[in-house]
Amino acid sequence: MKVLLCDDIDKLGYLGDIVEVKTGYARNYLLPQGLAKVPTEGNIRSLAGEKAARAEQRKLERRRLEKVTAAVEGAEVVLSRLANEQGHLFGSVTEKDIGENLRAQGFEVADEMIRLGEHLKEVGTHEISLKLASDLTAKVKVVVVAEGQPVEADSEQKPQE
Repeated sequence: MKVLLCDDIDKLGYLGDIVEVKTGYARNYLLPQGLAKVPTEGNIRSLAGEKAARAEQRKLERRRLEKVTAAVEGAEVVLSRLANEQGHLFGSVTEKDIGENLRAQGFEVADEMIRLGEHLKEVGTHEISLKLASDLTAKVKVVVVAEGQPVEADSEQKPQE
């Protein structure tokens, strides 16, 4: 069934697009929620102005995300956590912790953009990726140090006792 989208829908399309969807999806979800309409000539004309405005808005957002990607690429996050002598953390470092640190440094990054395979549970240097858009990614270095220990330069030397 063809429908005219009245809003941007992830993995389906943008406002004003005419897309082919399964009949049940259209009748049971898209049409009752007001997310889509039947694609008549009048409905298409009524959304034309808003479609152009929304396209311009997406272009501006894309440019902003490209600037953020360029700025945050190669940034370094240093976090201090309690750890035992073997370097295992009591707890873990999460996307939220990294996001808070990046925002404190002035980067416009949401927690949802941070991609960790699993939470960081070891002291050391970890490289993570940020996914700002479907095709915009950046690499960030996360340095986790044991609380009370000095921050070491890139060399992995142990402090002398």
